[in-house]
Amino acid sequence: MKDQFGRGIDYLRISVTDKCNLRCTYCMPVEGLPWIPRAELLSYEEVAEVVRQMAALGLRRVRLTGGEPLVRRDLPDLVRQLREVEGIEEISLSTNAILLDGVADELRDAGVDRLNISLDTLRRERFAELARRPERSFDATMAGIAAAERVGFHPLKINVVVMRGVNDDELADFAARTRDRPWHVRFIELMPTEGNLFLSDRYVSADELIGRLRALTALVPVQGPRGNGPATYFEIPGAQGTVGVITPLSHNYCSKCNRMRLTADGRLRTCLFGTHEVDLKRPLRETGDVGAAVREALAGKPERHFLRIGTAGGSGGLSALSQVGG
Repeated sequence: MKDQFGRGIDYLRISVTDKCNLRCTYCMPVEGLPWIPRAELLSYEEVAEVVRQMAALGLRRVRLTGGEPLVRRDLPDLVRQLREVEGIEEISLSTNAILLDGVADELRDAGVDRLNISLDTLRRERFAELARRPERSFDATMAGIAAAERVGFHPLKINVVVMRGVNDDELADFAARTRDRPWHVRFIELMPTEGNLFLSDRYVSADELIGRLRALTALVPVQGPRGNGPATYFEIPGAQGTVGVITPLSHNYCSKCNRMRLTADGRLRTCLFGTHEVDLKRPLRETGDVGAAVREALAGKPERHFLRIGTAGGSGGLSALSQVGG
């Protein structure tokens, strides 16, 4: 698959639900959002059929996201269906790990290759403040990470959204975890949406992040772990893991974009922060064929996003990141 600018598209992020068991300040309002009605959600069989048809066109890798994907029941069933699709080489999962402890083995056995785990703080009380949920959620997340390590998920990527005056005093603590644990910590720049503009003054650029870390410890540029994302990686000499940065604002990576996103209600969104999307659910349910809709999406994929801190004007109309799985 190629878009109108000749970029090869072989990666699909699939949101299986818009619901989440956290209410992180930068991601979702504390009261939640109007949830997608169950009848409007794609069934697992429909998701697998979309992937099957896109794999015939060149899709090779998928990532399951949310909301929080593990709040949707029987997720390993979907993984097993996707693993049977000819041409799919990799299945990964993004999660906050709260529900991971009880299903890590089953997910691994079903065919999940890699995990990305969201963890914005290593401090129990601060976790409760950021996620706006009880402190026991932090304990559940850490148990989930331990379970992921125990069953052999590797590489294990830890995603940290950095906010000035909120958690940027933990950069060294996160980096230190990579010395003796196989964590690949990725610091992510805050991305503005309509619902989190009150945090605009909390933005910290990746250049500043790396500069602050280099003032504390030696960092060596490295290739980093395998994956589909745009992170730039560094290593503390002798460490088991790495430190990375993801830079959607300060250094956008749109020219290398290889992905599209399937929303939980069946819209193929061609840019996280764009307005262009194509309905796959209607042709899927009416004719069973999404090929024409996928080609329409590829032809309309924009060249880049226009995200800018302090305004939601370039966010593609998103109220919250949870709506499309990040």
